[in-house]
Amino acid sequence: MKFTLSWLKEHLDTNEPLKTIVDKLTMIGLEVERVDDKAKALAPFKVVSVISAEKHPNADKLRVCMVDTGSGAPVQVVCGAPNARAGMKGVFAPPGTHIPGSGLDLKVGNIRGVESRGMLCSGRELGLSEDHEGIIELPADAPVGKPYAEVLGLNDPVIEINLTPNRSDCTGVNGIARDLAAADMGAFKERTVKPVKGQFPSPVSVKLDFGTMPSLCPAFALRLVKGVKNGPSPEWLQSRLRSIGLRPINALVDITNYLTFDRARPLHVFDAAKVRGNLIIRRARKGEQLLALDGKTYALDESMCVIADDQGVESLAGIMGGETTGVSETTKDVLIEAALWDPLNIAQTGRKLGINSDARYRFERGVDPAFLLPGLELATQTVLDLCGGTPSEVMLAGDPTPAERVIDFPLGDLKRLAGLDVPLTEVRRVLGHLGFFVAGQGNNVKIAVPSWRPDVHGTADIVEEVVRIVGVDRIPSTPFGRGDAPRKPVLTPLQTRTRKAKRALAARGLVEAVTWSFISKPQAALFGGGQPELALANPIAADLSDMRPSLIPGLVAAAQKNADRGYPDVALFEVGQIFKGDQPQDQFTAATGVRRALTKASGIGRHWSAPAADVDAFDAKADALSALAAAGAPASVVQIVPGGPAWFHPGRCGTIQMGPQTILGHFGELHPKVLEALDADGPVVAFEVILERIPEPKAKATRAKPMLELSPFQPVERDFAFVVDHTVKAADILRAAQSADRKLITGVNVFDLYEGKGIAPGKKSIAIAVTIQPREKTMTDEEIEALAKKIVAEVVKKTGGVLRT
Repeated sequence: MKFTLSWLKEHLDTNEPLKTIVDKLTMIGLEVERVDDKAKALAPFKVVSVISAEKHPNADKLRVCMVDTGSGAPVQVVCGAPNARAGMKGVFAPPGTHIPGSGLDLKVGNIRGVESRGMLCSGRELGLSEDHEGIIELPADAPVGKPYAEVLGLNDPVIEINLTPNRSDCTGVNGIARDLAAADMGAFKERTVKPVKGQFPSPVSVKLDFGTMPSLCPAFALRLVKGVKNGPSPEWLQSRLRSIGLRPINALVDITNYLTFDRARPLHVFDAAKVRGNLIIRRARKGEQLLALDGKTYALDESMCVIADDQGVESLAGIMGGETTGVSETTKDVLIEAALWDPLNIAQTGRKLGINSDARYRFERGVDPAFLLPGLELATQTVLDLCGGTPSEVMLAGDPTPAERVIDFPLGDLKRLAGLDVPLTEVRRVLGHLGFFVAGQGNNVKIAVPSWRPDVHGTADIVEEVVRIVGVDRIPSTPFGRGDAPRKPVLTPLQTRTRKAKRALAARGLVEAVTWSFISKPQAALFGGGQPELALANPIAADLSDMRPSLIPGLVAAAQKNADRGYPDVALFEVGQIFKGDQPQDQFTAATGVRRALTKASGIGRHWSAPAADVDAFDAKADALSALAAAGAPASVVQIVPGGPAWFHPGRCGTIQMGPQTILGHFGELHPKVLEALDADGPVVAFEVILERIPEPKAKATRAKPMLELSPFQPVERDFAFVVDHTVKAADILRAAQSADRKLITGVNVFDLYEGKGIAPGKKSIAIAVTIQPREKTMTDEEIEALAKKIVAEVVKKTGGVLRT
């Protein structure tokens, strides 16, 4: 919602500065997103007169100008514009000025040996247009020394607020002014609309025809104005519309747009000569179409409400008018319409057809039913003032009378719900300024809700109104009682895992990214998705059509974009949601990362101290295991098995599991065909682990950490090499060796793999280092030898291998 400061002051009598008003708007819940104050940005630029413009002694296309700035001696400026000449008036920027069009700060310069102490500016340099053919030329009567923004009429700041969906009353400047007046920012200018007397009965009638179906139009009012003269609207009206980004069209259309933003009352005007017969408000029929004012033709269905005449559909109710009955410069007789529509139906129709209009924005939030007829009267009077004409009597179908809403409000709810003590006199004053009526004394009062506040239904809503106006800063800070018991954790186990996984991956040199939750259907199909139930009904772009089944495509795209811009060595991670179906149990939290080119954990890029090496599957494996360990996965039971999903390179990927039924994730090098489909260059390695699949740790009797046990005895390390079948996994050998004595054996690691001369075909040699940590006494050679034999026996038994000698 946009409006200017001067527009606001038409409804609010205030002398408060702009900053105070902006701060107060945000404090009362009307969050200010942006203030466009061109006067402030253009403050240094002044109107000047060019006294002389002589040819530059050292350049044919430059002129040395002496300009009168209106504040002292003339200033010398070197100018290259072809229209710079003596006697003209232009716009001058002194040294030190920031030039919006170029982003440069102006300094005293020396151009071809001649000093220049400023600049005569073009429209593009001021950021006002694309004109750079010459400097700005002003009328001869432009006052020298006056700020250019003031001459141009740009000294009216534009305020843009972000409205929550419940505040339909503040979709008009009038409602915003009412809120500010309640917050002591000034006095609200209440304007009672006077009825316009009709001179003759309306020749066009209105009928609400919904049959046995629920009505989508509670009330519809219409009035004919004969003999109007439609043309350009007055400059004040055009300027007001342009200031908020609307294009002036003609007086009749501009009036309806103005009242839409001024009083939150959308209206529509028909050229009466183009309407055939009477108007009927009904549901659209199957197969009907409408050529709308935006030039597009829309296919309608029975769920949509339309305004029709004997010829067919003329307007899409509450959203957009039709081209065939639109007003033009030749319009002589105009039908002015004001109506109430079903908010839910307006929202559904607009979403189905993809139409976002200012009328839809207001009707789907709910407009003031009590202002239906006053809004029509106000529009009629404005048309008469600007276009002339003779009005008919009002034709009304339906009943716009709003239902009464009275809330029994105990004052104690302010303390109970907001922790705020507000006396009844102040509650009465605040609510009275907002349009509520408070009756009664004591601790319980009755409050009548105004017709323009459809969002207020109960006591909690009343509390919110009082608190936002008196100020949340008045709520006292009250610490929570700690009690004697220790505080319980605030974060859920999954939230804790998410944070720990992020910290672990960041510590390994990966940079966090946040990518779209949507990807294209072909990409989704590549990674196990693409099901119909995961396709978006209304995607924001063709390549963002499906919910993502994996975080890898988004991260690969982000890495490739970095590479395309000169940063090929990229390591990114994301912890976010992935979707395997449309049910709650099909949504998972994945910790995913990608490494590209030379981004190893040990260092990124090339360096003289070591040869450069591309990332490989083991880098992704280390990242995945680090994330799992940080998230609480029990390292002793985590298994690595070869192979993975189809998007990984066969033979260069692995699966992380806790038994075949619990797959924690995958890692590896991405398949070249997948990279080609993602339009990315390799090498790229990736991993993805699912945090929900990590089993919950067993509850402990105490939160205290166990006592640190450090053995005083020297550890012993023994190496073993086993010849096994080529299909035997190294992990199987490690588990077998560990199982020989879990108390004494504290570590088992693979340190060598050999295939070749001396090893039979189909066999391989795997060497492991076993660390033995005595606990109670120093082990004898006999005890160590006995444990070594036990290790060999376990490996032989469980893998079928033999000790290599």
